[in-house]
Amino acid sequence: MGVIGFLALLANLGCAGLLFRFRRGDSDMRSVWLCSRNDVAGNLAVLLAASAVFATGTGWPDLAVAMLMSTLYLTATAQVVRHALEELRSDRVVLQAE
Repeated sequence: MGVIGFLALLANLGCAGLLFRFRRGDSDMRSVWLCSRNDVAGNLAVLLAASAVFATGTGWPDLAVAMLMSTLYLTATAQVVRHALEELRSDRVVLQAE
């Protein structure tokens, strides 16, 4: 499991690295960047939580990671929605000006 988790981390790091320069693009590119970034964070968190569960023998690290990841995904969702709404507003202003 640790090997697969580490390989997934490497793959997600590669994708995030390729997308880094597009992180300030339109809402689609911003969304892809945030998802890749969140995948890297999730891989790291799962690997750390698995180590903590093994060390402590309790499930609390898993719950903590689940709460952290849900917060991370919700904030990313809010950023993408806000960015998309700004794009829609700016498109509407351009159309009205024409």
